[in-house]
Amino acid sequence: MGVGFAAVCLFGRGAWANLAGVGLTVAAIALDALDGHLARRKNLATPEGAQIDILGDRMIENVYFTYFAVVGMVSLWLPVFFFARGAATDFLRGLAARAGHSGWGANAMLQTRIGQALVASRWSRGVYAALKCICFCYLGLELALARGPVALLGTLAAEAQGAIRAGAQILTWTTAAFCLVRGLPVLLEGWRYFAKSVQSGRGGKSAAQEAA
Repeated sequence: MGVGFAAVCLFGRGAWANLAGVGLTVAAIALDALDGHLARRKNLATPEGAQIDILGDRMIENVYFTYFAVVGMVSLWLPVFFFARGAATDFLRGLAARAGHSGWGANAMLQTRIGQALVASRWSRGVYAALKCICFCYLGLELALARGPVALLGTLAAEAQGAIRAGAQILTWTTAAFCLVRGLPVLLEGWRYFAKSVQSGRGGKSAAQEAA
């Protein structure tokens, strides 16, 4: 998490600082993947650890996309989407955890095969991590090589600038689309925990009113 923050702090401080930020971005994603792999391999994974890992992912996503939105490289709606999606899924995961459901295993929150495949499988986590890494690195390289007066490649032709910008849009919205696809099972299957929570709250209120 700290490596990702350090990377974002380097962006916008010159071409070579931008390149260093790209290198730290790769390191941050790699360390996050290694941490999860070691936890699962050595049977050290816990529900609390999983929540901390998710929190770290959320913070990194939001910091990167917010920075690139502020400097005008991506749409402002991109970080807004990630904020909203993360808040909704984490809220439902919290309700599921209160009901005794974890993120994996027989007692997992997601019960359907497609939900587990899209959210908890190794290929899904790997693809999502790779997309984010490619997306953040692409934007960092664009910042270093092709944007502003200190760009290492100098002033590019309008066609080249347009092609680079189109690539950035495709990458960022592809990442957002995959993020949405991974979130849908949590939203659909997690809704029942919200319904149970509301019903429980109404039941408790009715009992209190009867006692009064």
